[in-house]
Formats: sequence, C-alpha cells, structure tokens
Amino acid sequence: MTMTAGPKSLPRLLLVTGMSGAGKSTVLDALEDMGWDCVDNLPTALLEDFVHGEREARQGVPVAVGMDVRSRGFDPKALPALLHSIEGVTPEILYLDCAGAELIRRYDETRRRHPLAPDRPAEDGIARERGATAPLRQIADTVLDTTDFTPAKLRDELLRRYGGEVDQPVITIASFGFARGISRTADLVFDMRFLDNPHWVDDLRPLTGDDEAVVAYIERDPAWAATLDRIEALLTDLIPRYWAAGKSYLTVAFGCTGGRHRSVAAALEMANRLRSAGFSPNVRHRDLASPPSDTIEGNPVSAGAREQDEASG
Repeated sequence: MTMTAGPKSLPRLLLVTGMSGAGKSTVLDALEDMGWDCVDNLPTALLEDFVHGEREARQGVPVAVGMDVRSRGFDPKALPALLHSIEGVTPEILYLDCAGAELIRRYDETRRRHPLAPDRPAEDGIARERGATAPLRQIADTVLDTTDFTPAKLRDELLRRYGGEVDQPVITIASFGFARGISRTADLVFDMRFLDNPHWVDDLRPLTGDDEAVVAYIERDPAWAATLDRIEALLTDLIPRYWAAGKSYLTVAFGCTGGRHRSVAAALEMANRLRSAGFSPNVRHRDLASPPSDTIEGNPVSAGAREQDEASG
C-alpha cells in the first residue's frame, strides 16, 4: 500500500524530556548512534545558538536536546514556546515516562539521589517532578513509557521511531495479559478473551501462541477467522487515515487473560496480514515470558461447556 508522506523538509529538533531516571541518557546515546546531533542538559538560553550557531557545518542533520529538571533555565510551561520559536527546524517533544515503583527501583539500584529530593525519599522527588513536567507531557508529540523496557529494547524502539524517514506510521502490534494490567502504550486494544483458552488444555499450557499446536487449537474456534478479518479490514482502513492526520506512531494491542496464548497468536497473525497488505509492523509480546498460572487464568471454560450453555440458553 502506498501512502504519501507529509512535508518534512526541515531538519528535526527533538526535545527529549520527562522523568529523571526514565532513560534520557540511553535515548540520547541511541540517537547519536543513528547520526543525530545530540546534547544533554543544555541551558535553555543556549538552545537557539546550538541549533544555528555551533551546527553550521552540519545543516540538515536532526538535532536532539536533552532537558529535564536538572537543566539550567528549565521551565516546562515556557519551553514549548521557545522550541517553536526557533526557525528552520521541525520541533518535536519526546516525553519519557515511567511507573513510580520502577523509578524508585532504578534509583535504589544506582544509589543516586533524585534531583528534587536530595535529602528526602526518592518518591517525594518523583511526585514533585511528575507534577512539574505535566505541561510537557500533555503536549508531547510522543509519550514513551519505559517501565517495561530494557536498554536494548529501548534502543530497538527508538530505531523504529527515529531511525529514518518513513511513508507510513511506525506500527507496533503487541500482545499482553489483562491479569497483569492493560497495555499502557496501546492506541487500539482488542480483547481476545472470548476465544477458547488453550491454558486449560494440559498439552498446550506450557506452549505459547507462537506454537503451531496452540494456533491450530485457537483456529478451531469459529469466531477466530471472522474476528481477525474484521480487525484487519478496520486497521487497513484506519492506518492511512492516522498517517494523513499526522499520527506517526500507532500501537495495536491484543489482550487475553495471561498474555501467553490467544493474544500472542492474534498479534502474530495480524502482523502477517498487515505485511501482506503493504505495511511494516513490529511485534512485541509483553507477557510471553511469564510462567503459566492457574490463579491468573481464572476458572476454565471449555468449548464443550460453552456449547452446552448456549444450547440450554
């Protein structure tokens, strides 16, 4: 499928900001490896000089500037206007977020103090920073939650998003388990829990939706093919519309109870269908590595029992 890219002739100016400890240094290192001109903790008063003064020899190269509460002159309310006042670039804001518990774990692991709470518990600084940076989060072009990312996975995600110009949105097809919380980054969520659950088949329980036996079991459900056909038709219609509306990133998430069987099979099948339609989706399985758990999966409902209930009803 061919889609016309929007006008992006001006070099990009990306403000990398957000929660301290959410991965700003990792992001800037990854962007630098991709050929971006990067600087961290630049005082806001020097931003325009950096873009137009020191960089004359590298005109056309995209710029990434890291700023957070530690940066001199950092004002979340005034910064967007400053960013958009710089001529000759296309300004963007990337806000890095992360769950509070994970941020606390990272501070404890690195034994660093939070910049807004040098003499208090890290959670106090995290709360203050989240409130202070809320204006930037609200208007950010991209909010990237790094809670579940390892540094390697974060770099892979950045490569997909900022590795080069594209003529369609960066599409991520994800799977997850509702029992472990809904996907934070999903734009569209499809619940696959209406399908028969392979977890309650002894031979299939230790397998996943990436195994042929599990896929064959799920495909026996008469709702499987019809549902995937409808979702495919919906996505192939919506994706070009999202792109035309200026949305550069789209995450479609499939959920089941534990995130190991039905959602995984659905995500893989939909990714293959979209590739056949001319798109280039990435696939991410959030809970695939989680161990099978009867407690999480709830009470078994077999296909036979379901058919009996429908007949008696």
